[in-house]
Amino acid sequence: MADPYQNNVYQQGGGGGGDAYGTYGEGGGQDGYGYQADYPPQEEDAASDATEGHDDEDQMYEGEYQGIPHPDEVKAAQRAARTKSRAAGSAISELEELSEQYEDIMEDCGHGRFQWTLFIVLGLALMADGVECFVVAFVLPSAEKDLCLSNAEKGMLGLIVFLGMAVGAFVWGGLADKVGRRRCLIVALGINCVFTFLSSFAQGYGFFLFFRLFSGIGVGGTIPIVYSYFSEFLRMDKRGEHLSWLCMFWMIGGIYASFTAWGIIPRYGWGFSMGTEFQFHSWRVFVLVAALPAIGSLVGLMFMPESPRFLLENAKHDEAWMILKQVHDTNWRAKGQPEKVFTVTHIKAPKTAEDEFIEIQTATGTSVQRWAVRSLTLCKLVLKNVASLLSAELRFATLFMAIIWFCMAFSYYGLSVWFPDMVRHLQYEEYEAKVKIFHRERVEGFHFNFSLENQIHREGEYIRDKFIKLEMKSVKFEDSLFEDCYFEDIRSTDTVFVNCTIRSTEFYNTDLWKEKFIDCRMENSSFSHNKHGCHLDTLDDNDVLIYLVSFLGSLAVLPGNIISALFMEKIGRIKIIGGSMLISAGCTFFLFLGFSQSALIALQCLFCGVSVAAWNGIQVVTVELYPCSKRATAFGVLNALCKLAAVLGSSIFASFVGVTKAVPILLSFTALVCGGLVALKLPDTREKILQ
Repeated sequence: MADPYQNNVYQQGGGGGGDAYGTYGEGGGQDGYGYQADYPPQEEDAASDATEGHDDEDQMYEGEYQGIPHPDEVKAAQRAARTKSRAAGSAISELEELSEQYEDIMEDCGHGRFQWTLFIVLGLALMADGVECFVVAFVLPSAEKDLCLSNAEKGMLGLIVFLGMAVGAFVWGGLADKVGRRRCLIVALGINCVFTFLSSFAQGYGFFLFFRLFSGIGVGGTIPIVYSYFSEFLRMDKRGEHLSWLCMFWMIGGIYASFTAWGIIPRYGWGFSMGTEFQFHSWRVFVLVAALPAIGSLVGLMFMPESPRFLLENAKHDEAWMILKQVHDTNWRAKGQPEKVFTVTHIKAPKTAEDEFIEIQTATGTSVQRWAVRSLTLCKLVLKNVASLLSAELRFATLFMAIIWFCMAFSYYGLSVWFPDMVRHLQYEEYEAKVKIFHRERVEGFHFNFSLENQIHREGEYIRDKFIKLEMKSVKFEDSLFEDCYFEDIRSTDTVFVNCTIRSTEFYNTDLWKEKFIDCRMENSSFSHNKHGCHLDTLDDNDVLIYLVSFLGSLAVLPGNIISALFMEKIGRIKIIGGSMLISAGCTFFLFLGFSQSALIALQCLFCGVSVAAWNGIQVVTVELYPCSKRATAFGVLNALCKLAAVLGSSIFASFVGVTKAVPILLSFTALVCGGLVALKLPDTREKILQ
C-alpha cells in the first residue's frame, strides 16, 4: 500500500551513532532542521511576472510601498536571528533546541481553522468550570427546602465544591504532564458529567454532597489542562492574545448559568414527583442543563488530537509528526492553499529516563501487578514533578506566582460572595423596617384564611379561632395565648411561637413542629398528620436578585476581557497584571460609598471588569513561565491554591456581612496591592519561546 505521506520523507532513528533522538528524515535544512522548499527558487523579475493578473491574495504586499516588511520576511528574520544566536552562543540543551524547532514548525503551520476549532472545544470546558462555581449558589434557596438543609449543611455544600475543584486541579494537572492533556481532560469532564447527572437525582443531603464533591473534582482539571493544551498549538506572537480570548469563556459560563437559572428554577411546574419519597423540582432540571457545556466539550475532544509538544517531550515522534501535519494541512486548506506542503522532515525529541523506567518496570508480571506498578510509578513521577517546582531554577517563579494567585483569588472570590450577601442584607434591613407589630390584640371566633407575613404579635389572645390553608412567613408570636384554636394545612417560613400558652388547640397537617414553639406551655393540645419532609414554599424563595447580580457581574467582565486580549502583546503581561490589581485595589475604597443596593451592584461590576484583566495576564504568564514537562503540574498546583484562597476569602468576608464593611475592604485592598507589587517583579515573557 502506498504511503499517503510520501511527499514528506520520514524515518526514525537516523544518523549518528548513539544519538538518543527520534528524527524524521535525513533532509538538508539548516542547523539540523529539515525543511524543504515548496517551490524552486525564482528570479525576482520572474516572480513579479508570475503574480501579474492574480487575485488580491497573490498580489504584491501593499505594505511594501510604505517600507513595511512582509510578515513572512519578519518570520524569516526572527528565525535567522535565533539561528545566529545559537551559533554564536554556548551550546544549548536538547529541550531548548526542541523548543526553538517547535516554534519554527508552528510558524509554518500557521494560525487558522484548526486553532479556532480547538478554541471552541476548550472554551466549552472553561464554561463548565465557570458554571460549576455558580451552580450551588443558584440552587441553594430551593435545595435547602427540598433537602431540609441546616445552615451548617448549606455552608458545607458551598465549601465542598471548591475543595473538590482544588483536589481536581492538583490531580489532573499533575497527570496531564505524564499521561497526556487530551486524555486527562476527557476523563475529567466525563467524571464531571456523570456525577452532575447523579447529583440532580439525589434525594438525600449526603448523596448530593458526595456527588457534588466528585463533580468538582472532575471539572477542577479543566483550567490547568485547557491553558496548557491550547498554548502548545499557538505560535509566540499569537499566544498572549488568544489565551486571553479563551479566558472569555469563563465569563460566558457565568452568564449561561445566571440566565438558565433565572429561566428554569422559578418554574416549579417543570418538575415531577413520585409520592413523597422522590421529588424532582425545577432546580434539579437546572443542574442537568448546567452540564451541557461539559458534554459539548467532551464530544468535541473526541475529534481533537493530543498536544504534539507533549508527545515530543515523551518521545512519541510518529504521532507528533502526524498531528503537526494535520494542523498544517487543515489551516492551509482552509486558507485556499491546499497545495502547500508540510516541509518538516526532521524533528529532534529526547527520550526521557522516566519513560524507560516505566517500560522496564511494567514489562513483566500479571496484569494486576503491571497495573499496580504503573500506578505507583505514575504517582511517584507526579509527586517528583510537583517537588521540582521548587528547584533552584523555578523556586522564585513558583513563589511569586503562588503569592499572586493567592492574593487575587482571596480578594476576587471573597468580594464575589460579599457583594450579593451585602445586597441581601440591605434587602433584609429594608424588609425588617416594614414589619407590622400587633400589641395585646384579642381575636375571638375568627377564621384566618389569608397569609400572614412580616408580623410580630405580642401579648395577644386568640380564642376559638381557625387558621386554615394559609402561609405564615416571618411571623412571630410572643407571650400570646391560643385557646380552643384549630390549625390546618399551614405552611410556614421563619415563623416561631415564643413563651406562648397553647391550650386545647389542635394542629392538623401543618409544618408547625414542636421545634417552632420556644419556651411554650402546651396544655391538652395535639399534633396530627404533620407535613413530613421539606417543601418549597413560595415563589419568593427564589429571589431573582441572586441571578441578576451574578448576571451583571459576569457581563461586566466583557470589556476587561476584550481590552486585555487586544493589549496583551502590546503592553505586556506584567504591566497588565500589576496595573489591573492595583487599580482593583483602588476600586475597593469606593465600597465605603456603597449604601444602597444599586450602588453595590454597580461597584461589583466595576471591580469584576477591572480584575478580569489581571486574571487573564496571570493565566498567560503561568503558561509561559514553566517548561512543557511541568506546565500543567504548575498550573494545577497554583489553581488548587487559588481554590483554597477562594474558600478562605469567602468564609472571612461573609462573616463580616452586617457587622462592618471596613474589614473586608481593607483585607481585599491589602491583598491586591501585595499581589500587584509582586507581579511587577516577574520577568517579561512576551518574546519568550514556549519551553
